[in-house]
Amino acid sequence: MSHPRKLLQILYIEDSDEIRSLVRRLLSPNYVVLEATDPLDGLQLAEETHPNLILVDHSLPHMTGSEAATRLHKLLPTTPIVIISADLSNGARERALAAGAVGFITKPIDADFVEQVESYLNGRVEILEDAEKHLQAYQQELVERLEGNVRQLSATVEKNKHLLQQNERMFLMLERRHKLLETAARVGQMVTSILDMDELLKHTVNIICSEFNFYYSGIFLISEDRKWAALRAGYALAGRKMMAENYRLPVDEKSMIGNSIIHQQAKIALDVAGEISRFKNPFLPDTRSEMALPLIVKSEALGALTVQSDQLNAFSEDDVTSLQAMADQIAIAINNAQLMFKLEDATSELVRTKTFEAIATATGEAIHWVGNKAAPIPGSVKRVREDLTYILALAAQLSGDDTKNENLLAAVETIKEESEAKGLDLEQIRAEMSAMKKNRLQALVSVESMLEDLDIAENSAVTILSIKEGLIGPARKRTDASVSLREMITDTVAGMGLPDGVVQMEWADDMPNAFVDARQVEQVFNNLIKNAWEAMYKTLNPQIYVKGGRDSSNPNFVLVTVKDNGPGIPQEIQEKIWVSFFTTKGGSGGTGLGLSSVMQIVNQHGGSISLASEVGQGAVFSVRLPVEK
Repeated sequence: MSHPRKLLQILYIEDSDEIRSLVRRLLSPNYVVLEATDPLDGLQLAEETHPNLILVDHSLPHMTGSEAATRLHKLLPTTPIVIISADLSNGARERALAAGAVGFITKPIDADFVEQVESYLNGRVEILEDAEKHLQAYQQELVERLEGNVRQLSATVEKNKHLLQQNERMFLMLERRHKLLETAARVGQMVTSILDMDELLKHTVNIICSEFNFYYSGIFLISEDRKWAALRAGYALAGRKMMAENYRLPVDEKSMIGNSIIHQQAKIALDVAGEISRFKNPFLPDTRSEMALPLIVKSEALGALTVQSDQLNAFSEDDVTSLQAMADQIAIAINNAQLMFKLEDATSELVRTKTFEAIATATGEAIHWVGNKAAPIPGSVKRVREDLTYILALAAQLSGDDTKNENLLAAVETIKEESEAKGLDLEQIRAEMSAMKKNRLQALVSVESMLEDLDIAENSAVTILSIKEGLIGPARKRTDASVSLREMITDTVAGMGLPDGVVQMEWADDMPNAFVDARQVEQVFNNLIKNAWEAMYKTLNPQIYVKGGRDSSNPNFVLVTVKDNGPGIPQEIQEKIWVSFFTTKGGSGGTGLGLSSVMQIVNQHGGSISLASEVGQGAVFSVRLPVEK
């Protein structure tokens, strides 16, 4: 076999794999066969390799073999080019030679093929007679083919232009759909966070028109009797005018709103001029397209959303899908707002009821409590009056013979005159006293008994006045200022007269001042410490621990705890201790207003108070008050 570097190179341009394989099998024993499946690739390969012979099939993609031969001849003018073709029509061979080929081999390829290739390699050139005529025929073929290519290219351009327009429309449609879905999701997310009904509806119509660039949008809600769809929000000036006139539509088939509510389906009018079931709204004269979307929650229509455009055919199926999804979100938001309104209304009614109950209970307890405290007063006063009558009778018995003191005698005369004026018969009273036994008479004129009755009346009056202070004190106008609770509580304890060492105090170094009314907050800690002390009347070695500092759970508050080692407060009454007039002291004193007023004062300052207690382990009251800003 010859050395590859000494073999001649033949380039074969053919798009058929089978024919290339055949030619390769025939020529490769004696030649280096280069192959290309496309004329453009063949041109590039020929320029790179400069083969000794180029074989070109006549039927190739993109250009004919003759066209390829013309371009190859210009590229490599000394390289022989042979056309291989199955075209046996008249003039096919001549046009191939006119295109620049030196030979023409017909298909199918037979046993003479190798000899024919060798002859062309050895310089064979077929003679073209009447070359000018055949050259003109070839050029005419090129012109016709070029015109065909131009027509085909023009058709392709038009087709591509049409496809481009379709793609642009599709892109715009997809972009619009994406924007609709994105905006609907954003609108749904925004409106579901609004629980105030009026704000929700107004916000919704404004967003719809601004985001979707619609002419008008409005929301109708069904009345309680479900006979009317009342406009609850409308866009711009037209919406405000309709709202001012309490605009509403009957829920029937005569309007798109009523129709969509009844059938719970979207209703669309792409040209409102031809829509029978559309109400002609004088406030919206420029409407050309309209869509009514039902607002549905759990298969129940709450109302409908109207969306209107000043353009014909303004709504597509994508618009319906996207806007209905948004309408569903709006319906949920409206339902939530309605539920919240009902809940608030029910809560307000419950609070009113409970408030009236509490007032009635507190008033009844107050009357009962005051009655109990006032009950001893009439009896004590009656006894003092009786005792005073007897003393007056004794005093009036003094006469001029008994004393020479003129002032005393004048006083006696005054007693007699005023007693007679009040209808008191002092002589008769003295006669009754004379008939009494000694011990009975001594009891009647007992100074100790009289003073005891006066003490009873005085204590009852003081207690009643303390009730007034407990009830009215927290309601007084506050004058908040920066207050050092450490100094205030220390001074309060010092003024309470408690035994030394009973109250132990601990203060954090960074304890901030509180911003409170000093007088009212002083009452808070006075009551808490006083209650703790009174609760430990049976406790050996009673101790009260007061501790203060910044609240670790919320640095905006200062925390003060009042802890005792007393008997503790049973779980079953821990909620009751905050109620007015509730007391665990029974008849030993206490108005039952101390802790009630404490809670009111603390709450009015924006703070909080809590209790932690177990029976036998004392009680801890924790007071949180706002710090100075």
